[in-house]
Amino acid sequence: MKEELLVTARGNELIDPSLHIWTWEVAMYLFLGGLTAGVMIFAALMTVMRRDEETPFAAHRLALLAPIVLSAGMTTLFLDLEHKLFVYRFYTSFQITSPMSWGAWILIVIYPISIMQILSTFRSGYGVLAGFVDGFSIGRAVLDICERYRYEIAMVAIPFATALGIYTGILLSAFGARPFWNSGVLGPLFLVSGMSTAAALVALIARQHSEKALFTRIDLALIVAEVALVALFLVNLSTGSGQQIEALQSVLGGSYTLVFWVLFVGVGLLVPALIEVLEITGVNRSLALLAPVLVLIGGYALRQIMLDAGQESSWTHYDTQYNSELLERLHEENP
Repeated sequence: MKEELLVTARGNELIDPSLHIWTWEVAMYLFLGGLTAGVMIFAALMTVMRRDEETPFAAHRLALLAPIVLSAGMTTLFLDLEHKLFVYRFYTSFQITSPMSWGAWILIVIYPISIMQILSTFRSGYGVLAGFVDGFSIGRAVLDICERYRYEIAMVAIPFATALGIYTGILLSAFGARPFWNSGVLGPLFLVSGMSTAAALVALIARQHSEKALFTRIDLALIVAEVALVALFLVNLSTGSGQQIEALQSVLGGSYTLVFWVLFVGVGLLVPALIEVLEITGVNRSLALLAPVLVLIGGYALRQIMLDAGQESSWTHYDTQYNSELLERLHEENP
């Protein structure tokens, strides 16, 4: 009788003992995608609400940032792709049950809408550049059309930008195999976070005091909403399955506790909220520029923490050991 010992092992060091396929590139893409959504929403809302005089930067110049920020995010996502030449395959079909397929096609629609948003206020926001475009009959006609339908373009931009912001959260929550992500709260949380970072960006860049004050108040309201959504996310996991409760421990005493509560909740939410309250009430305005910077840092920290903690969570637990020597020996014996 011949006895044989069969030993198997998964040979990918990026999977065992925990998944680490997505790194900073994807986190940056999620952050910049959410920021783009917020930029487009606020640029459109200022048009719909006719707040041109009160918010000249948001109403006339903010839209230009949308395709620039989104392109930067798409670049980091492209860097993450293993087979970069096959990126076109996203657009050879539409899979209705795939969040990635939805996201790919939403991005295709977002670009022309964001360009039309820019052109609808190009003359009032960027007069010098618009003068160059006006030098061509086609360019002048395009600007005229976009200005004429500025309100309609804004109305179209709002739902598509909202879809972009929510999609960045649904992209993670749809992965049922990762219990830390398996929550319906992630979509709204990422949307509100993206709008908060956009409001902070306006408060940081805008020159008019009334506009800065308005977006500081908007950002404060969004931070309060974000804190509530974070609480709902934690409650959702804590009342879920055993694996979700176990996954939650990564931020309740586990390896991500410090960065989650100190960097994201503390530095990214509570400290800027306190600074903004002091600024709004007139108690202290010397730290006004610090709050939006911290909000932007917190927005990125949320994505990075969610990405890392989620990849370490799993529905199944078993002892495994990655052994490259064992695999090499197996290949030598079975060429």
